[in-house]
Amino acid sequence: MNPKYSKMFEPVSLPSGITLKNRIVLAPMTHMSSNPDGTVSDAELAYYARRTGGAGMSVTAVTHVTPNGIGFPAQFASFDDSYIPGLKRLADTIKQQGSVAVLQMFHAGRLTPEQAVPAGQVVAPSAVASERPGSPEPREMTDEEITSVIRDFGEATRRAIEAGFDGVEIHGANGYLIQQFFSPHSNRREDRWGGNVEKRLAFPLAVVDEVQRVVSEHTKLPFIVGYRFSPEEPETPGLTMEDTYALVDALKEKNLDYLHVSLNEFWSKPRRGEADTRARIEYILDRVGGKLPVIGVGAIHTADEAAEALETGVPMLALGRELIIEPDWVEKIESGREEDIETVLTKSDQERLVIPDGLWNAIIHTPGWFPMADDK
Repeated sequence: MNPKYSKMFEPVSLPSGITLKNRIVLAPMTHMSSNPDGTVSDAELAYYARRTGGAGMSVTAVTHVTPNGIGFPAQFASFDDSYIPGLKRLADTIKQQGSVAVLQMFHAGRLTPEQAVPAGQVVAPSAVASERPGSPEPREMTDEEITSVIRDFGEATRRAIEAGFDGVEIHGANGYLIQQFFSPHSNRREDRWGGNVEKRLAFPLAVVDEVQRVVSEHTKLPFIVGYRFSPEEPETPGLTMEDTYALVDALKEKNLDYLHVSLNEFWSKPRRGEADTRARIEYILDRVGGKLPVIGVGAIHTADEAAEALETGVPMLALGRELIIEPDWVEKIESGREEDIETVLTKSDQERLVIPDGLWNAIIHTPGWFPMADDK
C-alpha cells in the first residue's frame, strides 16, 4: 500500500466501545429493490455482500419506522416484528463480510409519496408542502401522533438489536420528518414541538433520547447510535449554518457515536450565514470540537481525493456512488492497486457490479447522478 493512503486504514474507536477496522464507511444509498411486502430481498443481500467487505462500517439504505413513513418505492420496512427475520439476514450478510452493520431509519414526513399511503396520510409537523415539484400539502400531525412516532423509532431500534445489527443511524437529513421538525420552513407550530430554534429541536432530541433509552434497556453489548443531518436548506425560511450549530451543540452532548454530515459534495461551501472561504465540513468539525467522530461524504471517487479529505481532520469518510461503481475500492487501495479503481459506469455494468434492478433503473434514468462512460 502506498504510505500516503495509510491514514484511511487506521482503526476508529467509537464512544460505544466498537472499533472500526478503517475510516471508510459504506454510505446509505436508496436502492428501491425490496420485496413488495416490505421485506429485504435476495437482490439487496447480493448487493450488500458484493460491496461491504472493505468498509469498516456499512450503513444500510433507510428503513421506515411507521407504515405511513415510507419514502420510496420498494423500500424495506421495520415497523413490525414480522420484519425482523429479513433484517437479520441483512445484518448477517454485512457482518459476514467483516464490516460493522448499521441500520439507517427514518420517517419521510411530507416527502412520503401520496400513492404509497392511504388518502390524507401524508403527514408533517405543519400543513406546509415541500417546494419540490408536485409535492402534496401534508396534514399537520397531532401531539399524540408525534409521541407515537417517537416511540416507533424506539421500536425499530429494538428490532435492529434483535436482528443483530451493530447499531442504528437516525436519519435526520435530506428533508425528511426529523429535519422537517427542525426546519423553520416545514415547522410552523406554536406548541411544544415548534417555535424558536430550541423548540424546533424538541422532536429530534426526543427521538435520540428514545433510541438511547431502548438501547440501554435491550442490550448490554456495545451498540452504535449515529445521527445524520443536512447542514443547510435552499428554502427561505430554511435551515442555515447558525441553525446547524445549535443542532450540533445539542447533539454533541447526547453521547452519540458519530455525526454524519449529508452533502452531495464534500468540499461544498456554505450558501449563507458564513463566509465562503472554507467548506461546510470544516465549520462543522470546528463546532464539534472533537467531542465525537464526524463522517464526511460527497463525490469522493479516487484514493487521492479521499486522502485530501482526511487532511481536514474528519475522522471517517462515507462513500456511496463510488462503492457502487467500484465495490473493491478499499481492497484495491490496500493492496496498492489504486490505479485500477473504476470511477465511471457503463450501461453494461449492472450484472458485473451486482446492482439491483430498482437502483439500476434509477441510475440509468437520472442523468448526471452517476458518471457514465460509453460501453466498453
